Amino acid sequence: MRTARPVAVVTGASSGIGKAAALALLEAGFEVVGTSRNTSGVTQRDGLTFLDLDVASDQSVTTVVQRVIERFGRLDVLVNNAGVGSAGAAEESSVAQAQSVFDVNVFGVIRMTKAVLPHMRAQGGGRIINISSVLGFIPAPYMAIYAASKHAMEGYSESLDHEVREHGVRVLLVEPAYTNTAFEGNAVRADTPLPIYAQQRHIFDDVLAAAMKNGDAPAIVAKVIAAAATDPKPKVRYTAGSTAGRVSTLRRIAPTRAFDRQIRKLNRLAG
Repeated sequence: MRTARPVAVVTGASSGIGKAAALALLEAGFEVVGTSRNTSGVTQRDGLTFLDLDVASDQSVTTVVQRVIERFGRLDVLVNNAGVGSAGAAEESSVAQAQSVFDVNVFGVIRMTKAVLPHMRAQGGGRIINISSVLGFIPAPYMAIYAASKHAMEGYSESLDHEVREHGVRVLLVEPAYTNTAFEGNAVRADTPLPIYAQQRHIFDDVLAAAMKNGDAPAIVAKVIAAAATDPKPKVRYTAGSTAGRVSTLRRIAPTRAFDRQIRKLNRLAG
């Protein structure tokens, strides 16, 4: 089977930003394959197919991409949205825990990218859209492991975009601020908590909960993802939502010391 409609794969599509992105791309005219580690409870609908996928598994990634190619005969857009959160002081997370976060947030993106690139190059075009965060370019106390994974995604994506652009493939970044999803409740908690950080960690938990509650709706981010997938002249970076746009501007123009003070103030850090 080969479809004339463009085909998009969205990882982590069972809820939140991924679910909204899958629906936005469907509305934009794509055949959409959504993935999640367990799709047994997900409702199928016309034009939207769900497949089980573990982005931390080489075999799972290879199998799913091959199934998409066999079914549709093409793959035009990959949205790397699957990810895990991480909260707690950096010293409180073991190296093994940090590795597990990177295995999904960074190496999961790399696995998926390596699996789809040969097909995109062969067909002479395609877009890989990586869901980053404002935490990919600003500091995030008590989220250092997560922020590091998003910083890594930013460097990988922009570097790769230069390599594959001549083959008709673009690698783009979408950078939301806090979004009203289940991120906070699903974040990995530090596995070696230390009493010295307990009070500030609890303060941070309150800050994060309030930020998520007041964050942008996933549909706002999804609209930007659809734009990145369809823009005739795509940008390397897309901020998603007014807060993300303001943060990006301030990071570029605010004096370093003033920006540092604001980070500490927003996170209720002393000094």
